[in-house]
Order: sequence, then C-alpha cells, then structure tokens
Amino acid sequence: MNRSAQVSELIDKFGRRVDYIRLSVTDRCDFRCVYCMTEDMTFLPRNEILSLEELYQIAQAFTELGVKKIRLTGGEPLVRSDVMSLIEKLGALPGLTELLLTTNGAQLDKFAVPLKRAGVNRINISIDSLDAERFKRISRVGKLDKVLAGIDAAIAAGFDRIRLNSVILRGYNEDEVIALTDYALAHNVDIAFIEEMPLGEASEHNREETTCSNAWVKQIIASKYQLVDSAAKTAGPSRYSQIAGHKSRIGFISPVTHNFCEDCNRVRVTVEGRLLLCLGNEHSVDLRSILRDPGKTHADLKQAIINSMDIKPERHYFYDKDHVQPVRLMNMTGG
Repeated sequence: MNRSAQVSELIDKFGRRVDYIRLSVTDRCDFRCVYCMTEDMTFLPRNEILSLEELYQIAQAFTELGVKKIRLTGGEPLVRSDVMSLIEKLGALPGLTELLLTTNGAQLDKFAVPLKRAGVNRINISIDSLDAERFKRISRVGKLDKVLAGIDAAIAAGFDRIRLNSVILRGYNEDEVIALTDYALAHNVDIAFIEEMPLGEASEHNREETTCSNAWVKQIIASKYQLVDSAAKTAGPSRYSQIAGHKSRIGFISPVTHNFCEDCNRVRVTVEGRLLLCLGNEHSVDLRSILRDPGKTHADLKQAIINSMDIKPERHYFYDKDHVQPVRLMNMTGG
C-alpha cells in the first residue's frame, strides 16, 4: 500500500497510532553495561552514522506526521559531540509536546541545566546498583559517584519528572531491589524495574539464567511496602504502582513475561538511520539512503515513514524458539 503523504498521523494495520519515537543519536557509550554491550565493542564508522542535521530532519518529518513525543537515546546520548545543538532545535519543533532523554547519568552534572533550558521535559537515568564495586562490575567502567551526582543535578534542575531505570539480574544485583526502591522514595523520583531483554548475545552471562521476572521483583517490594496499582500512564510501556505517603511511582517494564504489544505506540530510529518498527523484530526501513539521495525530498522521507506502518508487526516473540531472535545489541537498537 502506498498511502498519501497528506495523512497527518501514523496508524499501523492493527489500528495502533504511533505518536512516539525513540531517536538514537549515537551507538557509543562511556559505560559497557553487561546487558547492553560486549566488553570489546566495535562501533560504527563516522560516515555511517546520521549527522545532527539528518537526525533533525527525521524528527521534523515524524512531528509533521503527528508524533508528539521524542525520546533521545544512545548508546549514551550525552557523549555525542555538539548534541546540545540538536536538542535545542528539537525543543523548538512545532507540535512536539514532550522531549525526553534516557542517560546513564554520568554527564548530568554538566548537562542537566542546559537540557532543561533546551526543553527536555522528563529524563530517565539508568542505575543498577548502589554499591560502588558492584556498580562497576555491571557497568564495567562506570563510577557510581558520578551517577549519583548526576541524579542530584537533575533533581536540582527541576525536570517535570525523573525516573531511575534498574535492570535486575540474578547473580548481579537481585538483592538490591529494596535498596533501589528506598533510594527512589527518599529522593522523590520514580523508578522502573526492567526485565533484561534478549537482544544480541551477552558476553558474560546466559540471559535465561540471569533474567528476573518483574512478578518476582514486585513480590520483593511488596514484602516491605503496600503497592497500589496506579492509573498513571506515560508514552512508554511502564505499568506503575504507588506506595502510600510517597510521590514516587514504581514502574515495571516486562517485555519478557508480559507482552504489552497490543497498545504499542512507538518506533525506533537507530543512529545509522534504520527505522525499527519493533524492538523484538528486524522489520525496518532504511531512512539514511533517502536522506543521502540527492534525488529524494523531504516528502519522500515522510512517504517512506507512512508506508512503514504496513510492515510494523503485531508483536515480538522474545524467547520463542520458533522465531528468529534479533542479533543486534541494545546500544545498536536505541535505548
């Protein structure tokens, strides 16, 4: 089907409206987290990654097609050279209601205030341990004190909401569920527990052995706190609970044990310009080739995005032995 570029919103063949994109600005990171990267990484050559202007053109096309929310991801987005110039332009896009960022937090002591001024509304900060040695084991090179300082800087900058993201892994940090929850409550920020996603081959562990289900995580939290399901909904797949007397929301993202594909409203764009229609499938469209073809126009870019809705799959099949699993690592997927 070749739908007209006159359409003002993106709707796939299952009737789901796409109004949210996750835009990767780099595949590089200053950490090497065990669930995201191998220790010895090979990154894309510079000429294969989108320029900041190309990233802006993609964001502009999506907002013209009804996308209201953009989340910047990586790798680690704040290691991209001159990334603030892009973020400032994105913050001024007509029709955009939320500009979001996912970060490891290590650069936030420098960037929190500029990000807020540029129009970033909400920020997610990854933190998987509150023990410095354990944090270094999981991130391989990260320093916990830098991340904690980054969280403090983000709180001081006054974002609409701040959420911590924690991946709980058996054999790494499964005994820190309560400590991480306590930290979020004490700092009046949200926290989301995320099941490890089977993207690419982890170099240090078998994911089927380390993955902790969020049902288990929730049970651990419930051993100390009374959780009440919340009606709160964000652009992403989190399911939230509240704890009486606290502003913080406790989120659970469960791609392995709970398929939330029925209301999927998002797509991803990788830093080399692949439009990924599903986190757990390889359905994609090459946007970079359109951007770099002198015979193609902005209208052609929009038409390719519109047409992509016809190949957005119904769901993913994580750990389903009858389906081929993605081989790309999370840093190549885009947050």
